[in-house]
Amino acid sequence: MLKFSLIVAVCENFGIGIKGDLPWLLKSELKYFSSTTKRLKDPSKRNVVIMGRKTYFGVPESKRPLPQRLNIVLSTTLKASDLPKDVLLHPNLESAMEFLENDEEMKKQIETVWIVGGSGVYKEAMASPRCHRLYLTKIHAQFECDTFFPSIPEDFKEVELDPETPKGIQEENNITYEYKILEKMEQKEN
Repeated sequence: MLKFSLIVAVCENFGIGIKGDLPWLLKSELKYFSSTTKRLKDPSKRNVVIMGRKTYFGVPESKRPLPQRLNIVLSTTLKASDLPKDVLLHPNLESAMEFLENDEEMKKQIETVWIVGGSGVYKEAMASPRCHRLYLTKIHAQFECDTFFPSIPEDFKEVELDPETPKGIQEENNITYEYKILEKMEQKEN
């Protein structure tokens, strides 16, 4: 079974967005998102970013599709013709994952699958047995938000940061934040 990781920045009230945009401007955090979701161990492969329709259209037009990654948009209202031809459309997360697993050519090309939003996609992803890790940027401030990250299930435990992830408190624009990595612990069968 192909696993995936989630990546998200959340503020203290678990907000992740407002009016289709980010509630904060943290350029170094955006660079972290970009470099983390592009990072490859095998340069002959590529990563996948899976997102909902609102998240995709929330990305500035000049930056979408997200470069150097296979973009998959989840929507039941869009048609493939609504998206650039190199962006894949699936009705839900499980359909996208089954496609990535069952297409032999695709399977050979993929290194890491990233879930990048929004709220409903994150919720579905965290409940899935395919979920491996949550890369969480914890912003130490409250922002007005209209979109929120779902509560993190108790089976997610913090693990040591990978060497590429900045350690300790970061600061930009008078906002402090820190990076955390949580791993979904395997449920033990009785």
